[in-house]
Amino acid sequence: MRDERLISPHYIGAEDHQENTSLRPLRLVDYIGQSKVKQNIQVFIEAARGRGESLDHILLSGPPGLGKTTLATIIANELGKPIRKTSGPAIERPGDLAAILTNLEPGEILFIDEIHRLNRTVEEVMYPAMEDYCIDIVIGKGPGARTLCLELPPFTLIGATTRPGLLSSPLRDRFGINCRLDFYNEMELLMIIERAAAIMGLCIDKEGAREIARRARGTPRIANRLLRRVWDFALVKGDGVITAGLARMALNSLEIDECGLDHVDRMILEALINKFGGGPVGLETLAAVVSEEGDTLSDVYEPYLIKLGLIQKTPRGRVATEHAYKHLGYPLAPAWKSELFNLDDTAPEESE
Repeated sequence: MRDERLISPHYIGAEDHQENTSLRPLRLVDYIGQSKVKQNIQVFIEAARGRGESLDHILLSGPPGLGKTTLATIIANELGKPIRKTSGPAIERPGDLAAILTNLEPGEILFIDEIHRLNRTVEEVMYPAMEDYCIDIVIGKGPGARTLCLELPPFTLIGATTRPGLLSSPLRDRFGINCRLDFYNEMELLMIIERAAAIMGLCIDKEGAREIARRARGTPRIANRLLRRVWDFALVKGDGVITAGLARMALNSLEIDECGLDHVDRMILEALINKFGGGPVGLETLAAVVSEEGDTLSDVYEPYLIKLGLIQKTPRGRVATEHAYKHLGYPLAPAWKSELFNLDDTAPEESE
Protein backbone atom coordinates (compact mmCIF):
# COMPACT_ATOMS: atom_id res chain seq x y z
CA MET A 1 0.00 0.00 0.00
CA ARG A 2 1.49 3.34 -1.03
CA ASP A 3 0.03 6.72 -0.15
CA GLU A 4 1.33 9.47 -2.43
CA ARG A 5 -1.12 12.24 -1.59
CA LEU A 6 0.35 15.67 -0.91
CA ILE A 7 -0.92 15.42 2.66
CA SER A 8 0.47 11.92 3.24
CA PRO A 9 2.49 11.67 6.47
CA HIS A 10 4.81 9.16 4.74
CA TYR A 11 7.79 9.99 2.54
CA ILE A 12 6.58 10.27 -1.05
CA GLY A 13 9.72 11.11 -3.00
CA ALA A 14 13.42 11.91 -3.04
CA GLU A 15 12.65 15.58 -2.37
CA ASP A 16 11.04 14.64 0.95
CA HIS A 17 14.13 12.70 2.04
CA GLN A 18 16.56 15.45 1.01
CA GLU A 19 14.60 18.37 2.44
CA ASN A 20 13.68 16.67 5.71
CA THR A 21 17.30 15.66 6.27
CA SER A 22 18.48 19.24 5.83
CA LEU A 23 15.70 20.65 8.03
CA ARG A 24 16.09 18.20 10.93
CA PRO A 25 17.30 19.70 14.21
CA LEU A 26 20.41 18.15 15.70
CA ARG A 27 19.94 19.00 19.39
CA LEU A 28 17.09 18.71 21.86
CA VAL A 29 17.04 22.46 22.37
CA ASP A 30 16.16 22.92 18.68
CA TYR A 31 13.53 20.17 18.62
CA ILE A 32 10.10 21.85 18.60
CA GLY A 33 7.11 20.23 20.29
CA GLN A 34 6.75 16.98 22.28
CA SER A 35 7.79 18.90 25.40
CA LYS A 36 7.09 16.11 27.91
CA VAL A 37 8.99 13.55 25.84
CA LYS A 38 11.93 15.95 25.51
CA GLN A 39 12.05 16.61 29.25
CA ASN A 40 12.08 12.91 30.07
CA ILE A 41 14.67 12.07 27.41
CA GLN A 42 16.94 14.82 28.76
CA VAL A 43 16.72 13.32 32.26
CA PHE A 44 17.47 9.80 31.00
CA ILE A 45 20.47 11.02 28.98
CA GLU A 46 21.96 12.92 31.91
CA ALA A 47 21.38 9.97 34.26
CA ALA A 48 23.12 7.58 31.83
CA ARG A 49 26.06 9.98 31.57
CA GLY A 50 26.26 10.28 35.35
CA ARG A 51 26.36 6.50 35.76
CA GLY A 52 28.80 6.05 32.91
CA GLU A 53 26.46 3.51 31.32
CA SER A 54 24.69 3.08 28.01
CA LEU A 55 21.25 4.62 27.77
CA ASP A 56 18.44 2.12 28.27
CA HIS A 57 16.63 0.85 25.16
CA ILE A 58 13.97 3.26 23.88
CA LEU A 59 10.72 2.62 22.02
CA LEU A 60 9.35 5.61 20.09
CA SER A 61 5.76 5.20 18.94
CA GLY A 62 3.23 7.43 17.22
CA PRO A 63 1.80 8.27 13.79
CA PRO A 64 4.20 8.73 10.84
CA GLY A 65 5.82 12.09 10.17
CA LEU A 66 6.06 13.29 13.78
CA GLY A 67 9.85 13.10 14.15
CA LYS A 68 10.76 9.68 15.57
CA THR A 69 13.83 9.32 13.33
CA THR A 70 14.85 12.89 14.07
CA LEU A 71 14.56 12.30 17.81
CA ALA A 72 16.70 9.15 17.56
CA THR A 73 19.43 11.12 15.78
CA ILE A 74 19.24 13.86 18.41
CA ILE A 75 19.63 11.31 21.22
CA ALA A 76 22.80 9.98 19.55
CA ASN A 77 24.14 13.53 19.16
CA GLU A 78 23.38 14.37 22.80
CA LEU A 79 25.23 11.24 23.91
CA GLY A 80 28.09 11.93 21.53
CA LYS A 81 27.75 8.45 20.06
CA PRO A 82 27.42 7.24 16.45
CA ILE A 83 24.06 5.97 15.20
CA ARG A 84 23.42 3.10 12.82
CA LYS A 85 20.04 3.14 11.07
CA THR A 86 18.09 0.30 9.53
CA SER A 87 14.48 -0.88 9.34
CA GLY A 88 12.51 -3.95 10.34
CA PRO A 89 11.81 -5.15 6.77
CA ALA A 90 15.50 -4.78 5.83
CA ILE A 91 16.61 -7.35 8.43
CA GLU A 92 15.40 -10.53 6.75
CA ARG A 93 17.46 -13.22 8.52
CA PRO A 94 18.99 -13.70 11.99
CA GLY A 95 22.41 -13.56 10.35
CA ASP A 96 21.68 -10.03 9.10
CA LEU A 97 20.97 -8.86 12.62
CA ALA A 98 24.01 -10.72 14.01
CA ALA A 99 26.24 -8.94 11.48
CA ILE A 100 24.88 -5.55 12.55
CA LEU A 101 25.13 -6.24 16.28
CA THR A 102 28.66 -7.64 16.23
CA ASN A 103 29.93 -4.56 14.40
CA LEU A 104 28.54 -2.05 16.89
CA GLU A 105 30.92 0.11 18.88
CA PRO A 106 30.56 0.44 22.68
CA GLY A 107 27.68 2.82 23.45
CA GLU A 108 26.60 3.05 19.81
CA ILE A 109 22.94 3.68 18.96
CA LEU A 110 21.13 1.15 16.79
CA PHE A 111 17.96 2.64 15.30
CA ILE A 112 15.40 0.25 13.80
CA ASP A 113 12.50 1.94 12.03
CA GLU A 114 9.23 0.02 11.64
CA ILE A 115 10.42 -2.38 14.31
CA HIS A 116 6.99 -4.00 14.43
CA ARG A 117 7.79 -5.54 11.02
CA LEU A 118 10.75 -7.58 12.29
CA ASN A 119 10.66 -11.23 11.34
CA ARG A 120 9.82 -13.38 14.38
CA THR A 121 13.01 -15.45 14.06
CA VAL A 122 15.03 -12.25 13.90
CA GLU A 123 13.15 -10.90 16.89
CA GLU A 124 14.17 -13.91 19.00
CA VAL A 125 17.84 -13.10 18.39
CA MET A 126 17.14 -9.60 19.68
CA TYR A 127 15.98 -10.75 23.13
CA PRO A 128 19.38 -11.81 24.60
CA ALA A 129 21.10 -9.00 22.72
CA MET A 130 18.94 -6.39 24.44
CA GLU A 131 18.92 -8.06 27.85
CA ASP A 132 22.38 -9.61 28.26
CA TYR A 133 24.38 -8.05 25.40
CA CYS A 134 25.07 -11.41 23.79
CA ILE A 135 23.80 -13.49 20.89
CA ASP A 136 23.76 -17.23 20.35
CA ILE A 137 24.93 -18.48 16.97
CA VAL A 138 24.41 -22.08 15.86
CA ILE A 139 27.45 -23.50 14.07
CA GLY A 140 27.09 -26.59 11.93
CA LYS A 141 24.09 -28.81 11.27
CA GLY A 142 22.62 -32.00 12.61
CA PRO A 143 24.12 -33.90 15.59
CA GLY A 144 27.40 -32.00 15.29
CA ALA A 145 25.82 -28.57 15.60
CA ARG A 146 26.90 -26.45 18.52
CA THR A 147 25.95 -23.08 19.93
CA LEU A 148 28.46 -20.26 20.21
CA CYS A 149 27.69 -17.34 22.51
CA LEU A 150 29.11 -14.04 21.27
CA GLU A 151 29.39 -11.13 23.67
CA LEU A 152 28.33 -7.71 22.41
CA PRO A 153 29.48 -4.27 23.55
CA PRO A 154 26.84 -2.30 25.51
CA PHE A 155 24.58 -0.49 23.03
CA THR A 156 21.25 1.32 22.95
CA LEU A 157 18.47 0.11 20.71
CA ILE A 158 15.95 2.75 19.62
CA GLY A 159 12.92 1.24 17.95
CA ALA A 160 10.35 3.32 16.09
CA THR A 161 6.86 2.11 15.29
CA THR A 162 3.56 3.47 14.07
CA ARG A 163 1.80 0.29 15.26
CA PRO A 164 2.93 -0.48 18.83
CA GLY A 165 0.10 -2.99 19.22
CA LEU A 166 1.80 -5.22 16.64
CA LEU A 167 4.94 -5.63 18.76
CA SER A 168 5.13 -8.90 20.64
CA SER A 169 5.00 -8.64 24.43
CA PRO A 170 8.51 -10.10 24.95
CA LEU A 171 10.05 -7.47 22.67
CA ARG A 172 7.99 -4.58 24.01
CA ASP A 173 8.85 -5.49 27.61
CA ARG A 174 12.59 -5.26 26.92
CA PHE A 175 12.39 -1.52 26.23
CA GLY A 176 13.11 0.35 29.44
CA ILE A 177 11.89 3.69 28.05
CA ASN A 178 8.61 4.11 26.15
CA CYS A 179 7.81 7.44 24.52
CA ARG A 180 4.71 8.21 22.49
CA LEU A 181 4.80 11.17 20.10
CA ASP A 182 1.50 13.00 19.59
CA PHE A 183 0.22 15.31 16.86
CA TYR A 184 1.50 18.88 17.01
CA ASN A 185 -0.69 21.90 17.71
CA GLU A 186 -0.96 24.87 15.39
CA MET A 187 1.53 27.05 17.32
CA GLU A 188 4.19 24.32 17.29
CA LEU A 189 3.72 23.80 13.53
CA LEU A 190 3.94 27.57 13.03
CA MET A 191 7.34 27.58 14.74
CA ILE A 192 8.48 24.57 12.65
CA ILE A 193 7.44 26.28 9.41
CA GLU A 194 9.16 29.55 10.35
CA ARG A 195 12.34 27.65 11.23
CA ALA A 196 12.24 25.70 7.94
CA ALA A 197 11.60 28.89 5.96
CA ALA A 198 14.62 30.55 7.58
CA ILE A 199 16.85 27.58 6.73
CA MET A 200 15.56 27.50 3.13
CA GLY A 201 15.89 31.28 2.76
CA LEU A 202 12.19 31.90 2.09
CA CYS A 203 10.27 35.10 2.71
CA ILE A 204 7.15 34.28 4.74
CA ASP A 205 5.07 36.32 7.14
CA LYS A 206 3.54 34.95 10.33
CA GLU A 207 0.00 34.78 8.96
CA GLY A 208 1.21 32.92 5.88
CA ALA A 209 2.97 30.40 8.10
CA ARG A 210 -0.14 30.14 10.27
CA GLU A 211 -2.30 29.34 7.23
CA ILE A 212 0.00 26.47 6.27
CA ALA A 213 0.18 25.23 9.88
CA ARG A 214 -3.61 25.17 10.12
CA ARG A 215 -3.87 22.77 7.20
CA ALA A 216 -0.86 20.52 7.98
CA ARG A 217 -2.86 17.88 9.89
CA GLY A 218 -0.70 18.21 13.00
CA THR A 219 2.32 16.69 11.21
CA PRO A 220 5.69 18.44 10.64
CA ARG A 221 6.50 16.36 7.55
CA ILE A 222 3.28 17.54 5.89
CA ALA A 223 3.91 21.12 7.03
CA ASN A 224 7.36 21.17 5.37
CA ARG A 225 5.96 19.63 2.18
CA LEU A 226 3.13 22.18 1.98
CA LEU A 227 5.64 24.97 2.59
CA ARG A 228 7.59 23.91 -0.51
CA ARG A 229 4.48 23.72 -2.66
CA VAL A 230 3.21 27.11 -1.48
CA TRP A 231 6.67 28.52 -2.24
CA ASP A 232 6.22 27.29 -5.83
CA PHE A 233 3.03 29.35 -6.09
CA ALA A 234 4.74 32.36 -4.50
CA LEU A 235 7.48 32.29 -7.13
CA VAL A 236 5.16 31.81 -10.11
CA LYS A 237 1.99 33.68 -9.13
CA GLY A 238 3.32 36.13 -6.56
CA ASP A 239 6.40 38.16 -5.77
CA GLY A 240 8.16 35.38 -3.90
CA VAL A 241 6.73 36.33 -0.51
CA ILE A 242 4.41 33.86 1.21
CA THR A 243 1.54 35.83 2.71
CA ALA A 244 -1.70 34.58 4.21
CA GLY A 245 -3.59 35.39 1.01
CA LEU A 246 -1.09 33.65 -1.22
CA ALA A 247 -0.91 30.60 1.06
CA ARG A 248 -4.71 30.41 1.08
CA MET A 249 -4.86 30.65 -2.71
CA ALA A 250 -2.14 28.02 -3.18
CA LEU A 251 -3.64 25.52 -0.74
CA ASN A 252 -7.12 25.99 -2.20
CA SER A 253 -5.64 25.29 -5.64
CA LEU A 254 -4.11 22.12 -4.19
CA GLU A 255 -7.60 21.22 -2.88
CA ILE A 256 -6.53 21.21 0.75
CA ASP A 257 -9.21 22.83 2.89
CA GLU A 258 -9.12 24.61 6.24
CA CYS A 259 -9.10 21.32 8.19
CA GLY A 260 -6.36 19.76 6.07
CA LEU A 261 -8.74 17.51 4.12
CA ASP A 262 -8.05 16.79 0.45
CA HIS A 263 -10.49 15.80 -2.30
CA VAL A 264 -10.38 12.09 -1.38
CA ASP A 265 -11.25 12.82 2.27
CA ARG A 266 -14.18 14.98 1.14
CA MET A 267 -15.26 12.33 -1.38
CA ILE A 268 -15.53 9.80 1.46
CA LEU A 269 -17.65 12.17 3.54
CA GLU A 270 -19.83 13.11 0.56
CA ALA A 271 -20.38 9.44 -0.27
CA LEU A 272 -21.46 8.77 3.31
CA ILE A 273 -23.89 11.70 3.31
CA ASN A 274 -25.24 11.72 -0.25
CA LYS A 275 -25.34 8.01 -1.08
CA PHE A 276 -26.06 6.50 2.32
CA GLY A 277 -27.90 9.24 4.17
CA GLY A 278 -25.03 9.68 6.62
CA GLY A 279 -24.69 5.95 7.33
CA PRO A 280 -24.23 3.54 8.90
CA VAL A 281 -22.47 1.78 6.02
CA GLY A 282 -19.93 -1.07 6.05
CA LEU A 283 -16.28 -0.49 5.25
CA GLU A 284 -16.17 -2.61 2.08
CA THR A 285 -19.29 -0.95 0.69
CA LEU A 286 -17.89 2.51 1.32
CA ALA A 287 -14.52 1.50 -0.16
CA ALA A 288 -16.21 0.26 -3.34
CA VAL A 289 -18.09 3.54 -3.76
CA VAL A 290 -14.92 5.66 -3.53
CA SER A 291 -12.87 3.14 -5.59
CA GLU A 292 -10.34 2.34 -2.85
CA GLU A 293 -9.28 -0.84 -1.12
CA GLY A 294 -10.86 -1.46 2.27
CA ASP A 295 -7.44 -1.65 3.96
CA THR A 296 -6.39 1.63 2.37
CA LEU A 297 -9.56 3.30 3.55
CA SER A 298 -9.20 2.10 7.14
CA ASP A 299 -5.41 2.60 7.43
CA VAL A 300 -4.80 5.76 5.38
CA TYR A 301 -7.96 7.87 5.26
CA GLU A 302 -10.09 7.04 8.28
CA PRO A 303 -7.68 7.78 11.18
CA TYR A 304 -7.58 11.54 10.52
CA LEU A 305 -11.30 11.74 9.78
CA ILE A 306 -12.00 9.97 13.06
CA LYS A 307 -9.50 12.20 14.89
CA LEU A 308 -11.39 15.29 13.70
CA GLY A 309 -14.71 13.74 14.67
CA LEU A 310 -16.02 13.73 11.09
CA ILE A 311 -16.88 10.03 11.01
CA GLN A 312 -17.59 7.49 13.69
CA LYS A 313 -17.19 3.73 13.75
CA THR A 314 -20.25 1.91 15.06
CA PRO A 315 -21.23 -1.78 15.29
CA ARG A 316 -23.27 -1.37 12.10
CA GLY A 317 -20.73 0.59 10.06
CA ARG A 318 -19.37 4.08 9.47
CA VAL A 319 -21.50 7.13 10.25
CA ALA A 320 -20.98 10.76 9.21
CA THR A 321 -21.16 12.96 12.29
CA GLU A 322 -22.88 16.29 12.72
CA HIS A 323 -19.49 17.96 12.31
CA ALA A 324 -19.10 16.35 8.86
CA TYR A 325 -22.41 17.82 7.69
CA LYS A 326 -21.41 21.26 8.93
CA HIS A 327 -17.91 21.06 7.43
CA LEU A 328 -19.27 20.27 3.96
CA GLY A 329 -22.07 22.82 4.31
CA TYR A 330 -24.91 20.29 4.19
CA PRO A 331 -28.10 20.71 6.21
CA LEU A 332 -28.22 18.20 9.03
CA ALA A 333 -30.30 15.14 8.16
CA PRO A 334 -33.44 15.07 10.37
CA ALA A 335 -32.90 11.45 11.37
CA TRP A 336 -29.17 11.82 11.97
CA LYS A 337 -29.09 11.99 15.76
CA SER A 338 -31.68 9.31 16.35
CA GLU A 339 -29.96 7.02 13.89
CA LEU A 340 -26.52 7.51 15.47
CA PHE A 341 -27.48 7.24 19.10
CA ASN A 342 -30.03 4.44 18.79
CA LEU A 343 -27.76 1.97 17.03
CA ASP A 344 -28.01 -1.57 18.34
CA ASP A 345 -24.62 -2.10 19.98
CA THR A 346 -25.08 -5.84 19.73
CA ALA A 347 -25.54 -5.81 15.96
CA PRO A 348 -22.46 -7.04 14.04
CA GLU A 349 -20.76 -4.54 11.79
CA GLU A 350 -20.60 -5.34 8.08
CA SER A 351 -17.66 -7.57 7.32
CA GLU A 352 -14.35 -5.77 6.95
